[in-house]
Amino acid sequence: MKISIITPSFNSQKSIAQTIESVLAQDFHDIEYIIIDGGSTDGTKNIVQSYGDKISRFVCEPDNGIYDAMNKGIRLASGDIVGILNSDDFYAYTDVIKDVVAAFESDADIGIVYGDLLYVDAKDTNKTVRVWRSGEYKSGLFESGWHPPHPSFFVRKSIYDKYGTFNTSFKIAADYELMLRLMHKRSVKAAYIPKVFVKMRTGGASNGSIFGIVKANIECLNAWKINGLGIRPLIFFRKPISKIKQLFEGKKWPQK
Repeated sequence: MKISIITPSFNSQKSIAQTIESVLAQDFHDIEYIIIDGGSTDGTKNIVQSYGDKISRFVCEPDNGIYDAMNKGIRLASGDIVGILNSDDFYAYTDVIKDVVAAFESDADIGIVYGDLLYVDAKDTNKTVRVWRSGEYKSGLFESGWHPPHPSFFVRKSIYDKYGTFNTSFKIAADYELMLRLMHKRSVKAAYIPKVFVKMRTGGASNGSIFGIVKANIECLNAWKINGLGIRPLIFFRKPISKIKQLFEGKKWPQK
């Protein structure tokens, strides 16, 4: 079984090498690694090109934002499974892909595999800030504000072909809309692996400021509306509460 990993990037010279190294370090033989860059003006392009043919496909051109870049990567992907790893994230251990593929291979009906995520300090990635434990999915959990962390979210390519990719009208929460559409609306069978797949630096568009958090939550509400699922106003309050719990757990997490 072949897996395609897609990294969207833009002016990511400070972090992309760690992202790339975490993919190349994976103990799995059949990985197609695709990097879609939005036309970086810093040293990102040179860093990516320094890896030569270890990068399966490198596209560097202007795009319409991160979700447009992700869609470009999905269109290019030839793997049976697609995973997306942003340019400031990195895999937490070397058997992530092996564990993901094993889960897909265990049941042909599984269309999604996901795990857990650690938010780490942007400068000191050994310092854990938040812990996102996904837990097993049960029908109705999205109504309580639940969703898995997108960097830990792997999907069969056939599911994208059937139900579509990212809705680029969403600027912050297209990943949430995609997961809502696939898991809640379309009931694609999902498997949870209780391991930390990814470490994510804090400071992203959806979690770097109060404005970003509010905007992301408004887009999440709109995701319900465009999918014909009505509007769930309580989600606006439940999602931030879950993040507070993650912060408390982050303080208890062993620090290296």
